[in-house]
Amino acid sequence: MKKKLLAVLLSASMLLSLTACGGSTEQAAAPAQDAATEEVVPAEEAAAPAEEAAAPAEETAEPITLRMAWWGSQERHDRTVKVIEMYEAENPNVDIEYEFYSFDDYFTKLKTLVASDQVWDVFQLGGNFPEYMDKIYFMNEFIDSGVVNTEKISDAYLKITQDTAGNQIGLSNGLNTYGIAYDVDMFNAAGVPLPTSTWTWDDYADAARKIAEATGHYGSSCFANNDEFIAGCSTFIGQQGTVGQYGFFNLELTDLGFDDPNMLVPYIQMRADLIKEGASPDAGAAMEVTNIENDFLVTGEAAMAWIAVNQFPTIYDICKAEGRNLALATIPRATADGPAGSVIQSSQMLCVSQDSEHKEAAAAFISWFQNSTDCNSVLQGERGIPINSDVLATLKGNASEGQQIMYDYVDLVGTFETPEKINVLSPAGQDLVVDQYNTYMHQVAAGELTAEDAAQKTFDAAKDIFAQ
Repeated sequence: MKKKLLAVLLSASMLLSLTACGGSTEQAAAPAQDAATEEVVPAEEAAAPAEEAAAPAEETAEPITLRMAWWGSQERHDRTVKVIEMYEAENPNVDIEYEFYSFDDYFTKLKTLVASDQVWDVFQLGGNFPEYMDKIYFMNEFIDSGVVNTEKISDAYLKITQDTAGNQIGLSNGLNTYGIAYDVDMFNAAGVPLPTSTWTWDDYADAARKIAEATGHYGSSCFANNDEFIAGCSTFIGQQGTVGQYGFFNLELTDLGFDDPNMLVPYIQMRADLIKEGASPDAGAAMEVTNIENDFLVTGEAAMAWIAVNQFPTIYDICKAEGRNLALATIPRATADGPAGSVIQSSQMLCVSQDSEHKEAAAAFISWFQNSTDCNSVLQGERGIPINSDVLATLKGNASEGQQIMYDYVDLVGTFETPEKINVLSPAGQDLVVDQYNTYMHQVAAGELTAEDAAQKTFDAAKDIFAQ
């Protein structure tokens, strides 16, 4: 019996940061790994009838062991293990050893494997994938050969996991975007109007304050790992001016996409004020949120929470079982008639490792993972909305209440005007900028910095990554 490698679930984190540090590398095409070894057949055997000479494929196929890893909630673990067992049943020659971790522990382990050239054959990456580009084997050759089936995946959905040169870094596990989950009853009890698709950051802050005052709970929780930088701070920059006029980084990833650090001040001040006033968790309390399932919204201690929307069905079901009613609101805007700043992105993706001895087999599994209706009927879009059109149609036809809200939300965000060009990569060093931003913002809340100082420091830290 094969050994399944189960990592201890420590401080699990669900944050999807869909942009991160970046770069790209040239890759030489490696010979494809065949599923069966080729043998020299003696002439007398070759003359034998085909039905006698040929054995069933499952008996002659080369045994292959693939290693796979991912991070996520317990629900993700359970669903993924079940589909792995399905794949093994359909492919008896393939044995998949799996590991799963909390978000932080996953990347701690990954960095160790990178250093020893032993990265899992199939591995999950989110927005920080550019940091690991040297360990990703591009999938173009497998798409060209048909090992990876993209017939029911649109070019637009393939491009969200391509670099600017058109190299297929991986296949997206699903479409995703950011939103704010909220407790409808808490809003109503506090007499606060429910969010609209054009609500502003002022509306958001006002709602958080009034709910905190009326209920004694947080008006708004936070992202796991206390990181709303991508969905909040950087999105706020994109909401300035006209659509696509500004971005936190420019499209070429050679500099920032804005020149005035004061553009960050209103957002930082708003976040710091909510923390200072007790309407949002301080740094210590935020560290208690280790995954979406113990977020303050889910435990009934907050009225709102920042989420990646693939997380919504899970928390919707948890709260529904307790008699609570959750809904999804769009990310607030700088002005009601201004750019939404929200875009449809990839949640995570599965990649083939450069270190794999079975790259073709790894790619074949990833293709099945994204394209099999049976597989995705188990996964249920937990990693994001499926990119295969047939799979999506099937899931929509059998959607739960929470899943239908997620689908409708993504459809809504898909109608928002977005920039003509969006770079899915991010510069190396962004993770450090995010950490520094969080530190500065909490220092403002503690009265140790002004919002203007925090904005300048964040701006300078981001500039510094281009001066290396």
